[in-house]
Amino acid sequence: MVVFWPLLVQLGWFLAGFLAVVLIGWLLVQPVLGRIVRRRNRNNPTLQAAVVLYFRLVVVLVGTLVGLAVAGYGEFLSDSALVISAVALAVGIAAREVIGSLVSGVALVLDPEFNVGDHIEWNDGEGTVQSIALRITRVETADGELVTIPNTILTAHEITRPYGRGNHRIVQKLGVGYGNDLDDVLHHLTDVAGETKGILADPSPTAYVDELGGDGVSIRVHYWITDPTRRDVFAIRSAYARAVKDRLEAEGIDVSPPAERELSGQIRLRDPSERD
Repeated sequence: MVVFWPLLVQLGWFLAGFLAVVLIGWLLVQPVLGRIVRRRNRNNPTLQAAVVLYFRLVVVLVGTLVGLAVAGYGEFLSDSALVISAVALAVGIAAREVIGSLVSGVALVLDPEFNVGDHIEWNDGEGTVQSIALRITRVETADGELVTIPNTILTAHEITRPYGRGNHRIVQKLGVGYGNDLDDVLHHLTDVAGETKGILADPSPTAYVDELGGDGVSIRVHYWITDPTRRDVFAIRSAYARAVKDRLEAEGIDVSPPAERELSGQIRLRDPSERD
């Protein structure tokens, strides 16, 4: 028993240091961190679980190092600093992409403008954010596909949020023939917008002559909807386009006239039996 006493004392000190760090981390720090993450991403349990998991791993690692130092192995750790540094460097090089994704994930978590439920556009596509983990973000596309994107891609390139931040302006274009009264056309377009459910009266809808094309006049219509989702935008655009088509056809206004071209030239026919 006397022989093992020093080892038991060291083990006791190790456990004391280890448990002190783990208990402080898990019982005091983790609840605060959990509340911050839940407040930041209420609808993302994936992220909440990931943050807690990684935090616990860090606490266990720190607790182990503190326990070894308290048990009297601090000199051993300092003597092995070169070996530990070499191992850390090798691991860092091998896992640089994963580590980069983790750092990018933390950046996305801390970004107040990036949340679950946002509709985003990036270089390779667009969709609605379903979950944000520390390494990857999952986005649902318009086709219902679930795309897994490394966080390094989202932090390295521009991300656009076309709507979902208060009132949103929608721009629609259409063409009419040159024979129509443009003032009358613009009046009908704004009048239909005012009658379409979901389109705001303030700011009021407006219509402009955008361009004089070779086949007709291009007109641009601006109107606003309130705090939309992607589905709202598509539904209101569709409802407005259908109402405009019905109104203009009822008024005898030519919408998107077919292209007409006048061709001139000569056609020469030759008998295949004749030789040049």
